[in-house]
Amino acid sequence: MDSVHDLGGREGFGPIVGQHAPLFDDEWERRAMGVTMVSFRFGHNNGGTFRHSIERMDAAQYLTTRYHEHWFTGTATRLIEAGFLELGELEARAGGSVPMSRPVVAEPGEQPPPMTAEVSVGDRVRVRSWHPRGHTRCPGYVRGKNGTVVRLDPPSSLPDLEAHTDERRQEPQACVRFEAADLWGTGEGAAVHVDLWVSYLEPGDA
Repeated sequence: MDSVHDLGGREGFGPIVGQHAPLFDDEWERRAMGVTMVSFRFGHNNGGTFRHSIERMDAAQYLTTRYHEHWFTGTATRLIEAGFLELGELEARAGGSVPMSRPVVAEPGEQPPPMTAEVSVGDRVRVRSWHPRGHTRCPGYVRGKNGTVVRLDPPSSLPDLEAHTDERRQEPQACVRFEAADLWGTGEGAAVHVDLWVSYLEPGDA
């Protein structure tokens, strides 16, 4: 999904500043993570549905809230959508309005088709220019770009399907090396490595 959450490769947000900080600043953050883990444990959530619930947050809300607030909004949205929680009940306990993520707009079947050709280490590949309305783990800044497969990992569940259907499709992931100059026009000699499910890929330019 092309949304504000996909900040990788975007300009204008300044450098990433590393810092050592506690995992939780407040007790509610610990509880938000705990509720999310429980929702996974009981099958009310999975990696695809959870991430997509955060992707659907309003852009202004996403950019002005903290990390665990994203977790809270995403999990609350999922539990309400699944019928395990009422928004009125949540707002009564919170003592006011609780913003939810926007509705799902993707339809089943919009997910990318499987790649028909085998992918091997050393292959030149191109990331499909795919702009789904639903969940995807394919970063926007590499779409349409050529790279080289440097590693193949064992098959794992495709999150694009997990988020929207009961289907589970196991696909290998390819670690693809992109030259920085090909991505941004600068950075000669530097490279970026991105793990991508093979259905995101097609044969690339030599």
